Amino acid sequence: MHVSPDPDLITYWLADEIDERGYGLRGDSWRVMSALEAAGRPAWFRLGDRDLAMCLIRTELLRAGRRLTEAHAAVVEALGVRARVLPMSDERVATRVVVAGRPLPFQEYMIVEGAPTPIEAVELDGVDRARPTDDVLAALAEADAVVIGPSNPVISIGPVLALPGVREALAGARAPVVAVSPFVGGRSVKGPTEAFSAHAGIDRSATGIARFYADVIDGVVADEEVAAGVAALVTDTMMETPAASRRLATDALEFAASLRR
Repeated sequence: MHVSPDPDLITYWLADEIDERGYGLRGDSWRVMSALEAAGRPAWFRLGDRDLAMCLIRTELLRAGRRLTEAHAAVVEALGVRARVLPMSDERVATRVVVAGRPLPFQEYMIVEGAPTPIEAVELDGVDRARPTDDVLAALAEADAVVIGPSNPVISIGPVLALPGVREALAGARAPVVAVSPFVGGRSVKGPTEAFSAHAGIDRSATGIARFYADVIDGVVADEEVAAGVAALVTDTMMETPAASRRLATDALEFAASLRR
């Protein structure tokens, strides 16, 4: 079964169906996982029953020869989301994290191994052969603003930027590009962002983020001043409530609109 964690999470957030953990669907049941465990089958990659149903929709269409973009669009439609959610590519790109000389698939690194450190390398298997879809390139070319969210810069945003043609598309876009720093008070809010940033040599600050994205952005949104020669909006970047998320989104879009390429 084909699982696309990041496009799924974006879709679940937009559908207002995300669960309290920040991944998966709210109120999901776990009968399939329980049955697998009872049968002695591996069940470490836990997906709820509704989550599995979304993956089945996508997998069915992929096996019928549809593009990943089209297959994921069916998931978006099934959840009643009006926005488009675009995978970066229709080709397969797999993230592997090398720890103690072992290249581990990313989900196995996170869930089975518990995200050990130090991280020796991050490998993107297939990225050199993959290309951004025409849908992605058109979206970047036609956008009024491009906002890089406060996700992990190495393993969430990094694979997208590593895709041949994406950096050029961002640099050539007519819209201003702004990045929201994932660091609040010099720390990441959740996940292994600090460990991966240390591996990539990214300083744990808004300035570090600005320098990492320097060739593609016009501005940074952060909770602190930025010393990197780039426009900055200093504001509260914590998103603990829907109202706070809405305010930050509005601030980021208004900031982008104030910048001109």
